Amino acid sequence: MKELELKYGCNPNQKPSRIYMEEGELPIKVLNGKPGYINFLDAFNGWQLVKELKQATGLPAATSFKHVSPAGAAVGLPLSEVEAKIYWVDDLGELSPLAAAYARARGADRMSSYGDFIALSDVCDVSTAALIKREFSDGIIAPGYEPEALELLKEKKRGAYAIIEIDPDYVPKQLERKEVFGITFEQGRNELNIDDAFFSNVVTENKELTEQAKIDMAISMITLKYTQSNSVCFVKNGQAIGVGAGQQSRIHCVRLAGQKADNWLLRQCPKVLNLPFKEDMKRADRDNAIDLYIGEEYMDILADGEWERVFTEKPEIFTKEEKQAWLAQAEGITLGSDAFFPFSDNIERAAKSGVKYVAQPGGSIRDQDVIDACNKHGMVMSFTGLRLFHH
Repeated sequence: MKELELKYGCNPNQKPSRIYMEEGELPIKVLNGKPGYINFLDAFNGWQLVKELKQATGLPAATSFKHVSPAGAAVGLPLSEVEAKIYWVDDLGELSPLAAAYARARGADRMSSYGDFIALSDVCDVSTAALIKREFSDGIIAPGYEPEALELLKEKKRGAYAIIEIDPDYVPKQLERKEVFGITFEQGRNELNIDDAFFSNVVTENKELTEQAKIDMAISMITLKYTQSNSVCFVKNGQAIGVGAGQQSRIHCVRLAGQKADNWLLRQCPKVLNLPFKEDMKRADRDNAIDLYIGEEYMDILADGEWERVFTEKPEIFTKEEKQAWLAQAEGITLGSDAFFPFSDNIERAAKSGVKYVAQPGGSIRDQDVIDACNKHGMVMSFTGLRLFHH
């Protein structure tokens, strides 16, 4: 197949629409449904991300994409009991490594992942398909599907779930093109080889870069490579826990991603884990309620006449002091940035979310200010020397 006609482009009025190859065949098969223009943008960016994560770590990888940026990305490490509970998978028993990767990728920011497009590095197994089947999602791309897994996925969205199979051996041309306002842009592909040497330029006084930190740095860099710039990414134990995408100001990126990382941590607090939800509450409704409960607008869910819809009894307010005490325990978190930090305020904000390791290109006229801030907080910072803008 050399060409695939689409229903429309980014919006219904943008017709005609298609994806096509100038030379050769498309490296994909549509096994079910009718993926759209934005679905394919998410699919192809997501596939590159998970393929590179697998190459960098040797572990199965998954990502959850929304509007051409990852809401989450992770590798297939086992889940703790608490993680399984906050990702709503504690009733599924032992997950396969690939299913664990998707549970992490989806679970990091469940609000943003609602209606996601999924990319998997490995053949989709039954464990992963069973998890995906009960989540609200637009579609999936993977290098293959076990027969039973494919049948499970085909049942989603009343049989309309978009399922794409990609040739894992496909290699694109080294030059890529895009057209804007009738003008063609051309550039070399952003090839990035993540290995131990990539993070070897440690510029801080603390130079104790652990093996897990190297994995987390790799995850942050590869995630950022496919995130709309400006972007930063907080990572913990093999998964992104906060992605700040598409902000014009880097400190706003850090605040956005840092708040998402804080929310991930707050969801693990016993006070949140033990919220008395009604048994018939759907996962998405629970996610929305938790997001309100741990945020500044908690009275929107705790007001009389509101809490009764969600809870069997009215929860106590999660006070600012209780939140601060819980977040003060955060440690060992990695922060990656697609470009240099222009001011030390980014590091000061990162420290509030438990950041210990930092990876960024370096190259700012205020690099020393940023290094000094890292030294003040005992952080380990690596200058990679490579910017990762994505537009």
